[in-house]
Parts: sequence; structure tokens; C-alpha cells
Amino acid sequence: MFRCYFSRSAFIMVVFTASLLVMPPLLPPLPPPPTVLLFVPVIIMSFLVFMAFIPSQMPEFSP
Repeated sequence: MFRCYFSRSAFIMVVFTASLLVMPPLLPPLPPPPTVLLFVPVIIMSFLVFMAFIPSQMPEFSP
């Protein structure tokens, strides 16, 4: 009673994975990004850590 189920989304995922394996050797190497752009993920992560640890300004509604 085993049915082989292969959905369209699974097919798209397999094609995407295959393209990730095949395309890098075919494409020319890209130049490195500007130095300022390298700090964007660091700034975003710093902001998220800052937001995680600041106290909430919501009043408590405990009875």
C-alpha cells in the first residue's frame, strides 16, 4: 500500500538544489562587495540583539 508521492514543490526543490550544484562552476567569479556592505549583516544582528535585551515599555495587566 506504499504510494510514491512526489509533489510539484518537491520537484522545484530538487531542481533548485541541482542548479546550486551545477551553476557555480559555470559562472565567472564575482568581485568582492564594497567594505561598507560587509557591515550590513553585523549592524542588523547588533540591532536585533539590542532589541532583544531592552525592557518592554508595555504596562503589566496582572490582576
